[in-house]
Amino acid sequence: MIEISDFDKIEMRVGTVLDVKDNKKSRNPAYVVTIDFGEDIGIKKSSAQITALYKPEDLIGTQIICCVNLTPIHIGSVKSEVRILGTESEQGVVLLRPSEPVKNGDKVF
Repeated sequence: MIEISDFDKIEMRVGTVLDVKDNKKSRNPAYVVTIDFGEDIGIKKSSAQITALYKPEDLIGTQIICCVNLTPIHIGSVKSEVRILGTESEQGVVLLRPSEPVKNGDKVF
C-alpha cells in the first residue's frame, strides 16, 4: 500500500494527440505519440505500445490521460517524456480518456 501523500505526487493531465508515428527502434510494436498539454506543460512525446487497437489516424485529435511528472526514459531512439495511461486488457491496451472534451492540461484527480 502507498500513502495518500505518495499518490498526491502523481500528476495526471489531459492532452490532445497531435501526431502519431511508428517507433521503429522499439523492441515491441509501439508508436511515438506527440501530445499537447496546453500552455503550462506544452507539447510532449511518449512511446506507447498501443498498436493492437489503435491506428495512427484514429488517435490524432483524441484527448488522452497521461502521467506528466515521471522521469523521462528512452525507448528505442525516443525520449518518452510522459506515460500514457490505459488498461491492460485481453484485447490490448485500452486508453483512458475523458468522456467529455476538456481543456488541455486539465488535472486528473
